[in-house]
Order: sequence, then structure tokens, then C-alpha cells
Amino acid sequence: MAKKKIFISYDYDNDKNYKNILKAWDANGTFDFSFHDHSADVSINSTNAAAIKRAISAKINNATYFLCLVGEKTHKSSWVKWEIDKAVELKKKIVAVKIKSTNTTPDELLGVGASWAMSFTQEAITKAIKAAK
Repeated sequence: MAKKKIFISYDYDNDKNYKNILKAWDANGTFDFSFHDHSADVSINSTNAAAIKRAISAKINNATYFLCLVGEKTHKSSWVKWEIDKAVELKKKIVAVKIKSTNTTPDELLGVGASWAMSFTQEAITKAIKAAK
């Protein structure tokens, strides 16, 4: 089975460990979970926002799926909000994963046809990716 090209959007300062779990699932052949990671693995703290946005836009554009990890503080991240808007603009398949079901959803994920995983489990995330349109 070909790996899916997925850009993972997440709050780097608070949810980096969940991104690493996704990468570990991908590396583990016993899981039915595989993807090519098209994310930026760096915290965005630069004065050259235009250059960063160009680089992230290219990564989102090269992905087929846009997966947003919704952590406790994700809804406050202006970068995640911008990434969601860019994914919608580029007509990517949107997948949203709530790390905890009570986490606040960023407004930008509402009404965009996102496929949802309401828990951070391999089964729920795989099902949401397969359901994404």
C-alpha cells in the first residue's frame, strides 16, 4: 500500500510529542498506519514570516492530506490557524484529531468538511484519514 502524503499541523510548543507518536506508528510495521510526513519540524519563531509561510505553503501543497492535531492550546495558535486556512485554500483533504475530546476546536476547522477523530488513537486517526474527502 502506498503511503499517504500528510502535512501535520500542531502546536509545536505543546503537542510535539503527539506528532512524534504518529511518526513512531508509521515506523512500526505492526500498525496499519503509514504516511510520508510533509510537516515542518521546527518551532516558528522567526522575524521572516513571509519566507516561513512560503516554505510551509509548499509542504502543504505537496501533501494530499492536512491533519490537524487539536491540543489544549491549538485554538490559540495563529500559525495553526494560518496553516488550516492555507490547506482549505489549496483544497486539501482535512483531517482533525482531538487529542482530548474536550479540547477547543479552532474556528478555522469548522464548516470545512473535515473528517474527525475524537480521540488520539491509531484506530480513530486511521478511520478519519480513510474517510477524508
